[in-house]
Amino acid sequence: MMITHKNNSHKVYLYYIIASIIIYIVGSIFIPLMEVDAVQYANISREMLQNQSFLQIFDQGKDYLDKPPLLFWMSSLSMYIFGINDFAYRLPSILMAIIAIYSTYKFTLLYYVKEIAILASLVLATSQAMFLITHDVRTDTMLMGWVILGIWQFSSWLQNKNWISFITAFVAIAFGMMTKGPIALMVPIFSFAPHFIVHKNFKLFFRWEYLIGLVIILILLIPMDIGLYRQFDLHPEKIMYDKTGTSGLRFFYWTQSFGRITGESVWHENDSIFFLFQNLLWGFLPWILFFIMGLFLEVFDTIRNRFSIGKSEEWISLPGFIITYFALGISNYQLPHYIYIVLPFAAIITAKYIYSFNLKRGNNIIKNGINIVNFIAYSIILLLLVVLLFIPFETNKYIIISALLFVIISFFAILFFYHGQIPKMIHFALLTILTTNLLLGVFFYPKLLEYQLGNKVTSFVNEQKINKRNFYLYKINTERSMDFYSNHSYQNIDEINKLKSKDYVLVTRENMNDSLLMKFNKIELLSTFHVSTLTGEFLNPLTRDSTLNYHYILQKK
Repeated sequence: MMITHKNNSHKVYLYYIIASIIIYIVGSIFIPLMEVDAVQYANISREMLQNQSFLQIFDQGKDYLDKPPLLFWMSSLSMYIFGINDFAYRLPSILMAIIAIYSTYKFTLLYYVKEIAILASLVLATSQAMFLITHDVRTDTMLMGWVILGIWQFSSWLQNKNWISFITAFVAIAFGMMTKGPIALMVPIFSFAPHFIVHKNFKLFFRWEYLIGLVIILILLIPMDIGLYRQFDLHPEKIMYDKTGTSGLRFFYWTQSFGRITGESVWHENDSIFFLFQNLLWGFLPWILFFIMGLFLEVFDTIRNRFSIGKSEEWISLPGFIITYFALGISNYQLPHYIYIVLPFAAIITAKYIYSFNLKRGNNIIKNGINIVNFIAYSIILLLLVVLLFIPFETNKYIIISALLFVIISFFAILFFYHGQIPKMIHFALLTILTTNLLLGVFFYPKLLEYQLGNKVTSFVNEQKINKRNFYLYKINTERSMDFYSNHSYQNIDEINKLKSKDYVLVTRENMNDSLLMKFNKIELLSTFHVSTLTGEFLNPLTRDSTLNYHYILQKK
């Protein structure tokens, strides 16, 4: 049944959405890029801009065949305008996150009242995953934005037959494919095919307009296809993933996506069907319990009603989420952020549940039970926040205490001015997630990233005003943060003795030996940690030393 109850709380929701976007921007300014993926993509964008190689993509001078080029194109354009820095790299993805929030609102508004629509956009904007993928930027932020934009515009076309909506939908799908491949086309198919079937509207499967949409996609994909063909298909002698004869076109349109299901892909990791759900448990905080309840009840009601859906109702978000989940879940290679493409659908399911069970009278037993569980969960999150702010690193505790007091005062002020419009537990959820990400972004992550090797080396090179052309890496192949933050492609060498007098070189402790010290002066010892794999031992200052890696900066005598 379509929900039509109205509420005046949407202005409060809007304030929270704006606060979330501000925190995205704050995070993009304060938090350095993290190895491996985010800083790798940023450095590829930097190389693309400096080498003016927009169709053929390189990573530290080597052929790159993994992700499509749109993220790199947009980030390169941003760097051209704003300079080579963290914010310039992240800005296109932050804008796409905002588009995702707005598109979720507009799509939901096609089928539900404004209260649910803005609540869905609020849930999406304030989910932990959104804070993560707007500072640890990969392709998923942009992909999510293009996909939900396409789904909203296609839904709009189904209702009003507006050609602008139709063209925008297929342009968005094409851009999504140029962001992460065929998954950007498959999710709309997963979503709309069930919608057509349950409404017994089979004619919608065979509209002639789809041929025009297909032409739009094919035309927009031409630049990417040309680059792939020239870089790989014309050069079968290139060795990619330990073999020759790799077709760039086949890789993007088949192997990278469907090959993970058929076993053709070289990637094999995290192949449990429950892996993505396990990561949603934290990635969709603070709304995960609402989402689980909403998903269960919506599936239950659909089966109980024998898939009878009202003529004006949508059956897009539920099957879109479930089918996409299982399509990704049967892959031989999964990462936590893969499911983020359908977070807008999860937000809609969650918003409907919150509206029905938390913002209406009745269901007190369920509401009280959920509130108790959520209260415990949010309290644990805040407790962990305090621990992370005060224990692992030396920080200005007076500033942190002042910030926490400000948040507490703000919380009670909001309750006072907006009493009765929104349940206290919703306020508590929002203040918890916003406070956690704001304070982590300002106080915790910057301290943590000080242990990233590339950041430490770059700081040393800049402080000592070392000529970057005279600085080399010895058998260190995975660090891109050095290149990005130095705006320089450091040379990696295998013969350290061939360096000239006064040249600098970075070596690992494992490659240090007495013979080197006869020819080199020891300049600096750097203690580092792979910050994307946090452990309790590292976070504990008393045991941290045992987890650190050590690198030496040497200068040839």
